[in-house]
Amino acid sequence: MPVIGRLAVMNNNEINLFDAALSCLLIKQPEDKIQAVRELNENWLSDRQCLSISDLHIADAQLIAIPGRPDRPKLVDPREVPKRGFNSESARIKLVHAITHIEFNAINLALDAVYRFRGMPKQYYTDWLNIAVEEALHFSLLENYLKSKGSFYGACDSHNGLWEMAVKTDHDVLVRMALVPRVLEARGLDVTPGMIKKFESIGESELVDVMNIIQRDEIGHVERGNYWFNNLCQQRSISPSETFHQLLDEYMEESMFDSLNQEARIAAGFSKQELIELAARNRHTI
Repeated sequence: MPVIGRLAVMNNNEINLFDAALSCLLIKQPEDKIQAVRELNENWLSDRQCLSISDLHIADAQLIAIPGRPDRPKLVDPREVPKRGFNSESARIKLVHAITHIEFNAINLALDAVYRFRGMPKQYYTDWLNIAVEEALHFSLLENYLKSKGSFYGACDSHNGLWEMAVKTDHDVLVRMALVPRVLEARGLDVTPGMIKKFESIGESELVDVMNIIQRDEIGHVERGNYWFNNLCQQRSISPSETFHQLLDEYMEESMFDSLNQEARIAAGFSKQELIELAARNRHTI
């Protein structure tokens, strides 16, 4: 049954958006989660269902140590993740599997951004539901590639670092926007073009097409993170630059900002001054 159909209808035929997002977040099987995410987004954007965002507060959001995910891949220490690369089909499958795992986690991260943080403008929820749909598309494209090579999502061990950052930032939407889109997702903007060139050089045209879609969409995701981070800083009358670097010191002191993709980051809403500050930070941590 579709996710909306499984939810209890509230008074006046309203379904709570946060309950609906949580229902999607807890679904384990990727295919079911993707279907539910698409349905939730369609209903949010249409008048076919009335989705309410009223009368709930951040205290109502439950802690989620592990979101809905299949039994595989097995989660291991990052040092135990299989080595991956470009020089053999086996190594490329491991690399693509690692990216597929990131995209699956990204679906859950976007859903959690909807579920967890209450009292935001409606556009915020529209943005992050759309991001969840796009992350689901990325996952599907990569999973299809794995299947075409006789593999599948879950075939390789993976780590849980991305969701661990979600847990660390689950107390404040400003902290989440600062550290997930502006650091972790933005790092993808830096490294993806290099991967695309490698795939081009070895004739992996299907992967080139997929990675170009991912790069295009991720610029938009980081831009939305930048927008909401700056919006929240303005609301709280705090300096975006000082706040961001304070959060990096507190949560991600060893983060590296080498080889910044300035064109993509500027398209995603970073200013030139911010990029200068990030490059300087990287030099100070070497």
